[in-house]
Amino acid sequence: MFVFTHLIEAFTDILSYAIEIYFWIIIARAILSWVNPDPYNPIVRFLYQATEPVLGRVRRFLPYMGGIDLSPLIVLLALLFLKRFLIATLVDVALRLRTGRI
Repeated sequence: MFVFTHLIEAFTDILSYAIEIYFWIIIARAILSWVNPDPYNPIVRFLYQATEPVLGRVRRFLPYMGGIDLSPLIVLLALLFLKRFLIATLVDVALRLRTGRI
């Protein structure tokens, strides 16, 4: 059972890092939207390609706000929720498996 516990802990760590990295990618994309970046810059292209699938889906459900794009804020809040809820739940499951109290 300890192998499964360590597997859950490792998955939780990787998921936490992935959420944190995507969080900062979304912030970089939001900051870039304030300026007029070169669309041919590889970093700018990466940021747009990495975030547009998620932001585009969220944008479809938001009403028009007069040119203000709230989709990065919604995605950041969802990522914070995932980090607080999902990661904490997985850590708790691993702890319960370790102590045998499941």
